[in-house]
Amino acid sequence: MENSKQIILFDGVCNLCNGAVQFIIKRDEKDVFRYAALQSDLGKQLMSERNIDASQIDSIILIDPGVAFYIKSDAALEIGKQLSGYGVISSVLLWIPSSIRNIVYDFIARNRYKWYGKKEECMIPTPELKAKFLD
Repeated sequence: MENSKQIILFDGVCNLCNGAVQFIIKRDEKDVFRYAALQSDLGKQLMSERNIDASQIDSIILIDPGVAFYIKSDAALEIGKQLSGYGVISSVLLWIPSSIRNIVYDFIARNRYKWYGKKEECMIPTPELKAKFLD
């Protein structure tokens, strides 16, 4: 695993989450991120190492090696700060308290399967993208 890369843990069966990962990949011009499904063995291991209770998290998780981890809207906005064209807006939105931002985040998270559907199994990356996904 590349220690300098930030790791995004995402719900591998969620269509909205998979779409978000595709969106991030297209705008990650500095190749900052690597990806793993929350449901994968590695995802579970990374959460366990950080004492993140998997049953409590209905979230995207950003792991910044050696620094911290972020969940929910904090994770989304920290990711946005690294994306071409989204840094300023993400930085501005971080000024809004997470308790307020997470009300919106949690509402979307609760309804994501109903609105966007889900897959039977985790996304399988194309051969071109395989190197960005961690096993």
